[in-house]
Amino acid sequence: MNQKVVLETLKRLAADAGKIIMEIYETDFEVDYKEDESPLTMADKQANNLIVKELADQFPECAILSEEMKDDKKRRQKEYCFIVDPLDGTKEFVKRNGQFTVNIALVYNQRPIVGVIYVPVTKDLYFASVDEGAYKQDGVTGEVQNLQVSDKLEHLIWVGSKSHSSEKEENLIQKYQAQIDEVISAGSSLKGCLVAEKRADVYYRFGLTCEWDTAAMHCIAEQAGAVVKQMDHSELLYNRENTLNEKGFYIVNRKENVW
Repeated sequence: MNQKVVLETLKRLAADAGKIIMEIYETDFEVDYKEDESPLTMADKQANNLIVKELADQFPECAILSEEMKDDKKRRQKEYCFIVDPLDGTKEFVKRNGQFTVNIALVYNQRPIVGVIYVPVTKDLYFASVDEGAYKQDGVTGEVQNLQVSDKLEHLIWVGSKSHSSEKEENLIQKYQAQIDEVISAGSSLKGCLVAEKRADVYYRFGLTCEWDTAAMHCIAEQAGAVVKQMDHSELLYNRENTLNEKGFYIVNRKENVW
């Protein structure tokens, strides 16, 4: 598997899906609701169809796990699996606050080796692959910068969820308030990207997420030097039987900020 070919394909697919999403974003779109009461729009469906079809065509040897398609457990027999969230942050999409993303990752033997996150509203593109580092391409200038986490141990910026904050988060902020200068919020996988690009230092998530919420962000943050683990400090793996991240996770700039 040629990682460079995969990365270029995922970057293109994420941007193409972003165009579809923005076309729908600018209309008076309808919102449906899934069984778990999470929102679903035409943007989720159409972006998913584009990404999944192209991945299946170009990389038939790989499994695909996507939020917007039926889970085929045969994927677990494959070493390589694409993990897709065609519209991460549908709640933010519905609120029209711009903080939603397209997430695509490739995992090999359960570990993310390529990750791409595209922000349709700003056209910013975050991407990474193992041993090649993490990068951000500016949506306005096209300039590409190498991403590296901060080395701060104090005056930290905590980033949390726009739509899913919790009491446990509040308690942790209180406990370490001497080290935390600022608390900011962001939608979707942007939180992990903010840590990767030094705009935040620590991100703790106690609530439930799924593999497609974290895989691309995990790769980007890790390749930028972040520590990414489950709350019990075990490895966060992918292409599992149960796709729910039940233990929560953290993405922090330094191991000293693992609390």
